[in-house]
Amino acid sequence: MMIPVFVVVLFIVFVMIVANVRVVPQSRACIIERLGAYCTTWQVGFHVKLPFIDRIANSMSLKEKVMDFPPQPVITKDNVTIQIDTVVYCQVTDPKLYTYGVENPNFALENLTSTTIRNIIGELELDETLTSRDVINTKMRSILDEATDPWGIKVTRVEVKNIDPPKAIQEAMEKQMRAERERREQILIAEGHKQSAILEAEGKKQAMILEAEAQKEAAVQKAKGEAEAILEVQKATAQGIQMIKEAGADESVIKLRSLEAFETASKGAANKIIIPSDIQNMAGFLTSVKELVKGN
Repeated sequence: MMIPVFVVVLFIVFVMIVANVRVVPQSRACIIERLGAYCTTWQVGFHVKLPFIDRIANSMSLKEKVMDFPPQPVITKDNVTIQIDTVVYCQVTDPKLYTYGVENPNFALENLTSTTIRNIIGELELDETLTSRDVINTKMRSILDEATDPWGIKVTRVEVKNIDPPKAIQEAMEKQMRAERERREQILIAEGHKQSAILEAEGKKQAMILEAEAQKEAAVQKAKGEAEAILEVQKATAQGIQMIKEAGADESVIKLRSLEAFETASKGAANKIIIPSDIQNMAGFLTSVKELVKGN
């Protein structure tokens, strides 16, 4: 009879030891109470508690949590009711405070988030709310992190996921954006016409400048050509005179050439009077001819 009782006792002791042995995995923690009071916090590893004296009051994950709260109705500064959907990223940093700091920490954080978002949006108008998400996120994270510090919770990030204005406001905003796009389109078209007219005027201006420069260059080249032609004629004349001098032509030859030039000029269509440079010699010549006629 003693052997079965001993076996039963050993079995009961073994079951009690196994029931009071715990292996805490990574990223988890356990709160141990001894006779109803806080005793210690078990971190990762192997642990044994005293039977009937110690108990595990709470076991929690130390990983970062993502808490997606349902949309909340919020009234802006200009009395527009909008629906805001927020996401809070938090992490348990102190298991003891998380266990004893507040009843139902997740529910408390949800309500704290709702009241905080109402206070922040109540100070902003609708347009500011739609364009200031970063400001809202920063303010909410700062306020929530400070408020949840006594609860052993660290708020790492807060994101405003959706902002839904009323349908009438959305339609008005769409009309406003459509009008703004049409206005920008008209401005762009006007700017295009303006740039086109400016470029066309600049083109005409450049064409006139180039044409004037071409005419100027043509006139310069023409004047240079005429000057060179005159210079060549003068050079030819000078060379002719020089050749006559070198040939030793006497005065009679020069007079003969003068008479030939006089004869050529007298054949012109216009009425001209040409007086030779040696008019006195011609008068003497005529007087001699007259004396000869009288003698005959």
